[in-house]
Amino acid sequence: MPNTSTTSNWYLTYIKLRFFTKVRRFLQLKAASKKPLKPSDQPREKSDTLIVIEEGEKGEKGIMGKESDIKDNGWMVLQKSVKKLHFGSSEEKEVAAKEIKKLAKEDLKRRKLMAELGVIPPLVAMIGGSEVVLRRQRLAVQALVELANGSFTNKALMVEAGILSRLPQKPDNLDGNTRQEFAELILSISSLANTQFSMDSSRIIPFVVSILDSSNSSVETKSTCLGTLYNLSSVLENAAILATNGTMTTLFRLSSLKEVSEKALATLGNLVVTLMGKKAMEENPMVPESLIEIMTWEEKPKCQELSVYILMILAHQSSIQREKMAKAGIVPVLLEVALLSSPLAQKRALKLLQWFKDERQSKMGPHSGPQAGRIAIDSPPVSPRAVDESKKLMKKIVKQSLHKNMETITSRANGGSDCSRLKSLVVSSSSKSLPY
Repeated sequence: MPNTSTTSNWYLTYIKLRFFTKVRRFLQLKAASKKPLKPSDQPREKSDTLIVIEEGEKGEKGIMGKESDIKDNGWMVLQKSVKKLHFGSSEEKEVAAKEIKKLAKEDLKRRKLMAELGVIPPLVAMIGGSEVVLRRQRLAVQALVELANGSFTNKALMVEAGILSRLPQKPDNLDGNTRQEFAELILSISSLANTQFSMDSSRIIPFVVSILDSSNSSVETKSTCLGTLYNLSSVLENAAILATNGTMTTLFRLSSLKEVSEKALATLGNLVVTLMGKKAMEENPMVPESLIEIMTWEEKPKCQELSVYILMILAHQSSIQREKMAKAGIVPVLLEVALLSSPLAQKRALKLLQWFKDERQSKMGPHSGPQAGRIAIDSPPVSPRAVDESKKLMKKIVKQSLHKNMETITSRANGGSDCSRLKSLVVSSSSKSLPY
């Protein structure tokens, strides 16, 4: 019984302490609310803040609030923007697009929330509006670029809203910045090509190629468009559209531009493994000369690797293509790549050289040179020593010829500098590993 009484007393004391602690806290908070705080004394909230955008013509100032204020401030701004997009005038839609563009930069959750509120269809409709108000169109594109960032669902909603059918028919009429923003939006949407989502690429490719062919497009815009073609080229179904003469010529032309060559070659590398892509390259007048020229770019090892790769695919089981390459002077260039380029480019170049060596040996028929097994009846027998001396003499001739080729290559690569180190490398290697 005493134990029970003691326990009850402790419990009552605990309850009283909690009660008075709460009362004390309440009084402190009440007193603090009456006393105005200086800016320096105000408590700093943690990150996650929301910036409410200025409404421009209406002159509403921005408000900085913490995460708990989103419901009161951010939510109201978003509500107004959605309402303006659906039911507002053209000017109000322009202001709403600007607000949504800035709010969408905050985080992925907010971008998904905006899509659920239905902001994507009206923004897509603004792209296909009157081309007279280019500012409004550009704001819509900028907002969609932000909404597409990191969200597969938002990209799919844009396609379903018909954005591909609303792309400008004449990109040349757009200024450079707008063209770049359209290119960024299409690049983001083109990532859907690697998913299960069905997308009509035939609407994207002509638009992108027309930007690439435009003389007014910047290098940055061309690089962005090539990224789009690379995404689309990774899907087999798009090979037929990309393998047209116009697109192939554009890709080969841009592959010769060092600033964007790597992306163009990567796209060609995806296409060359397809039947239609390989056939289109074989018929293209720029092949193989343009690819052989790229192989000489010592400062671009990745471009060398991709160029040799494409030539390997074209040369494989095709004597016609190997003959074209040989006439274009590929063998000395391959020898240079095999000695001076990156390990991967060297490996591919040696493989190609081996094919040219095997083909040359197969063309040397039984009557194309002296035959060791056929000796005239009246001639004296040949001693083993004479045979060995003949072999040594042939090896010496091959090495001398090889030295001469090496001097030519190194003088071109190093500006005529000393090539003794390269000579020693060649002398130590077997002549059987080099075809010419």
